Amino acid sequence: MTLDVGDPAPDFLLRNENNQEISLSSYRGTKAVLLVFYPLAFTGTCQGELTALQQSLPDFQNDRVQVLTVSVDSPYAHKIWSDRESYTFPLLSDFWPHGAVASAYGVLNEAKGYANRGTFLIDRAGVVRFREVLPASQSRAIATWREAIAAL
Repeated sequence: MTLDVGDPAPDFLLRNENNQEISLSSYRGTKAVLLVFYPLAFTGTCQGELTALQQSLPDFQNDRVQVLTVSVDSPYAHKIWSDRESYTFPLLSDFWPHGAVASAYGVLNEAKGYANRGTFLIDRAGVVRFREVLPASQSRAIATWREAIAAL
């Protein structure tokens, strides 16, 4: 399945690094959501991207936008990684059913068992306004996310 700009974003309910449930629909009507899929915790490129995100977090998470990151790692792995790296945004676990949310967004690499690098900006009405999907081996430039948020 391919999810395109203008499509309604599939809702989900996932557990964060503190094992608390977070749903996409809980932000409907209040905030846009920058949804960032990454392959795996504790890997160099993923850590580089999320560290850059953390360093510029006010540009991406504020009174208008909420950042949600997603990988197939467990909430427990996310907790250790989040604490170690001092991430202050939610790291959501698409662990079970394995990769179901990544699949719904069209970013699951089924051969590898993890998500490719997918980024989606979802407006307050639940509609995809920006979409970027890159292979796991390719790093993203977060400057494009700023541009997408500015265009909301």
